[in-house]
Amino acid sequence: MSKKKPLSQGQLRRMRANQTKRLKRNDDNSQHAELQDNLLGPEQAGVVISRFGQHADIETTDGMVSRCNIRRAVTSLVTGDKVVVRLATEVQSGSSIGGIVVAVHPRKSSLTRPDLYDGVKIIAANIDQILIVSSVLPSFTTQIIDRYLVASEDTDITPIIILNKIDLLDDTNRDEIETALTRYQNIGYQVFRVSSHTGEGVEDLKALLNDSVSVFAGQSGVGKSSLINALMPEAELLIGDVSDNSGLGQHTTTTAKLLHFVSGGDLIDSPGIREFALWHLDAIRVGWCFIEFREFLGTCKFRDCKHGDDPGCALQQALADGKITQDRFSNYQRIIASLDEQRHARHFRAIDELDS
Repeated sequence: MSKKKPLSQGQLRRMRANQTKRLKRNDDNSQHAELQDNLLGPEQAGVVISRFGQHADIETTDGMVSRCNIRRAVTSLVTGDKVVVRLATEVQSGSSIGGIVVAVHPRKSSLTRPDLYDGVKIIAANIDQILIVSSVLPSFTTQIIDRYLVASEDTDITPIIILNKIDLLDDTNRDEIETALTRYQNIGYQVFRVSSHTGEGVEDLKALLNDSVSVFAGQSGVGKSSLINALMPEAELLIGDVSDNSGLGQHTTTTAKLLHFVSGGDLIDSPGIREFALWHLDAIRVGWCFIEFREFLGTCKFRDCKHGDDPGCALQQALADGKITQDRFSNYQRIIASLDEQRHARHFRAIDELDS
């Protein structure tokens, strides 16, 4: 008996779309029914504070936040999107829906990450800078930082590195961490050292956030929520300690949410993730996202150079000459090696999900 041919990605997408349509047909009308035009006010500008399934919390220019339905023509909506909304003139009895999103303005930027089922997924929109938060605990690692830097460079959003929990630095880890942070500063990245516990460095960070839309990104457990609470105590975000069993952070942010600073500027708190996959990028793009590599790319002896032990490799020569660091080059090689593994894992996990 011949083996069944695996489904293509297009077939998988169509199957998921058809399943979603069937489920939506049976959903109750009260949840998805659009408000009648005669119950809606005029169009006005708004911004997405957070997104919850088929609904979104929209803040209008007067500061009022309303939970709104999303018109079917609006195919993509994430935190930070600038929208056109029509609010209900009166909220219907037994309903929490206060309006409907009718249109979305073009995004000036968007932060994306690959998703097992949705391909490349947009996390947040209209961002000016990404604050990559690392910390002494659960563990300081440049591999995670470099993954976020690649994602930032790919989306052309300014990255800024934040080391949190500096009050936990001691003689066993201080030199190693400071050496790593200095490497990032030497290639042009801004680095801030803060402690949400003692407040050290928090005021400098506040000044950085003024008049900008920023997003916090980093592993669970690095203290993003506690740092936000230090920056804006009125936020009162839930804080989770690092797990004693796994040594990993516990998820406390479950959906991206836009917050306002009293002094100006906005902050998007995104769900914590333990690894930032990059399988949607090709090897050439990953290399370009290592900013200090750019002057050497395309100058290797052979056009198909893999930057391993290939003769005449410009990156290897730059490494030998001290123009790029071993740590960054090793992280680049790890990312390249993981690309095909992650793509294959995604494909077969999707097949298994459909078969189960």
